[in-house]
Amino acid sequence: MSADATIAQALAEARARGVAMLDARLMLGRLLGRTPTQLIAGDDRRLGGEAAARWADWLARRARGEPLAYLLGEKEFHGLLLEVSADVLVPRPETELLVDWAAELLDSARRATVLDLGTGSGAIALAVKQAHRAATVTAVDASPAALAIARRNARRLALAVDFVEGSWWQGLDGRSFALVLANPPYVRDGDPALAALRHEPRMALAAGEDGLAALREIVSQAPAHLEPGGWLLLEHGYDQAGAVRALLGAAGLEVIETRADLAGHPRATGGRRPAASSAR
Repeated sequence: MSADATIAQALAEARARGVAMLDARLMLGRLLGRTPTQLIAGDDRRLGGEAAARWADWLARRARGEPLAYLLGEKEFHGLLLEVSADVLVPRPETELLVDWAAELLDSARRATVLDLGTGSGAIALAVKQAHRAATVTAVDASPAALAIARRNARRLALAVDFVEGSWWQGLDGRSFALVLANPPYVRDGDPALAALRHEPRMALAAGEDGLAALREIVSQAPAHLEPGGWLLLEHGYDQAGAVRALLGAAGLEVIETRADLAGHPRATGGRRPAASSAR
């Protein structure tokens, strides 16, 4: 595209390359510092050399399937605007189900201890802390790059979360929590869906031949890190609810429940460690 192309011409090119118009307008708006309405009203405005070059780069990347959130550098989750990059999974709307479930379990006046395993951008931990300021929230991730992003999000949002580097339960010896949440990798290694997700970190997506490797590891050690009566809530694939329920039951958890996302797919399953009075 020429350096003196207009907004209208830029949008036409995006359409020709199969990029959704909403995405294209958000990208152009960010480049030019204009709202979608202003773009429509001034579509004869020319991009200029620097903006045109950046637009060409963004358009090519979006046409190849790179998430819009990585281009914009941000993603909204549960009312919070989070910094994201290719070092973290893009937060999904279905994961908000875990935060909403946590809200039902947490007494806002009680200083409950909460743990987010595999925090990535910090989405779950920060959303829980935002909703329950009295909670003491810890978040773990094995990726230093992901933790750097999560810490920046926490600072910008002025939300106090304790971040720990480690794989799942590493670094948490001797600690127990009233509530543990996790959106671990659960895609099967050979799943064709991984091709469409190639721009996101594979370690946050793929989990062995059956997609349950991370879920097994989390559940197997959960009882040692749950307070009596404490809950473990897990996001999983739409066809994994039965397997996750079986894992929770085998670990001795009770009151096991599965909840559906907005699309009606079984998306999260949770269980409670028996209270001390009813422990087996």
